[in-house]
Amino acid sequence: MNIVVVGISHKNTPLEIREKFNLTETQQDLLLSELKNNPSIAETFVFSTCNRVEVYANVLEPSKAFEIIPRLVFNAKKLGYTEELARYFYFHCDKEAVEHLLRVAAGLDSMVIGEKQILGQVKAAFERARTHGMFAKCFHLLSSTAIRAGKKARQETSLGVGGSSVSWAAITKAEWELGSLQDKSILIIGAGKMSDLTVGHIYNKGFRQLYLMNRTPANAENLAEKYSGMVVPFCDIKEILAQVDVCICSVGAPHYILDKDTVGKIMPLRTNRRLVFIDISVPRNIDPMVAQVEHVQLFQLDDLQEVVDANMALRRQSIGAVETIVQNKVVEFFAKLNRNVLLDGKDDLSEDSGLLADV
Repeated sequence: MNIVVVGISHKNTPLEIREKFNLTETQQDLLLSELKNNPSIAETFVFSTCNRVEVYANVLEPSKAFEIIPRLVFNAKKLGYTEELARYFYFHCDKEAVEHLLRVAAGLDSMVIGEKQILGQVKAAFERARTHGMFAKCFHLLSSTAIRAGKKARQETSLGVGGSSVSWAAITKAEWELGSLQDKSILIIGAGKMSDLTVGHIYNKGFRQLYLMNRTPANAENLAEKYSGMVVPFCDIKEILAQVDVCICSVGAPHYILDKDTVGKIMPLRTNRRLVFIDISVPRNIDPMVAQVEHVQLFQLDDLQEVVDANMALRRQSIGAVETIVQNKVVEFFAKLNRNVLLDGKDDLSEDSGLLADV
């Protein structure tokens, strides 16, 4: 038994590279199927968010896995394998791999330290792998340990105080640039989970007018009813951008939905009023060239780090306590794992049953 993790994250990979490997749900399913069919991999799960793509696996030979897994990720994205891109992948084995997962689940490895959404995302990755039949005793234990570590970090420390998500950081960035949003008009493009969180933050701050745009109008209508917004069709995007002060985009389309020429034609209608774009999509959905248009500011995911850093002082005081929780849980995991080996196949995981459903 060898537990490994192979991945990239915001810690070591710029957004323009990271977005190439972001996995849709369909691509995650494809990758899991390829991993399952590989005889050298006994258990596995795939974790993909806006800031990381990671594959965890229980393998026969770590060195072979470190060669195979990156190539399978490239294949899932239909990318030709190159050493130039492969060099961004990091590799951890056994204790270091378990420790890395627990730090991720606890929120220590997030761009926004203590991010609240990460534990739910970790759980979703576990559930997906389980439905593919990729969990056996080792990873059942590993998943329950990771979730316990994440919950304990939030319950017993101040790691999650204050704003704690990309959506929060996006709204805070808008306030830094424009001041109070109460007299501002705002366009949200997208109606997924991230957009829901973003609109929730805006609703708490107040606004003059909130427009919601999504290719599936029904999803936008749900947000509009919940947060007193107005649904507008995508075909009216030029007219709406001529009116609003800030546009926050969280779509996840595989291509740019706004380019420099389109925005350039809108600006004369605004009589040179400043327009702020914040693109928190991965892959990016607003062409970076938009930033070259006069009176336009474009901020992307990695530009939010400054906002995050300003809010991290109190959370950083909790890092030591959370690191202790992680280390104790790593020791606990291997002690339980060794005990189960000694039991010669008898299941000693009853105390962890049903844990995932509690998160």
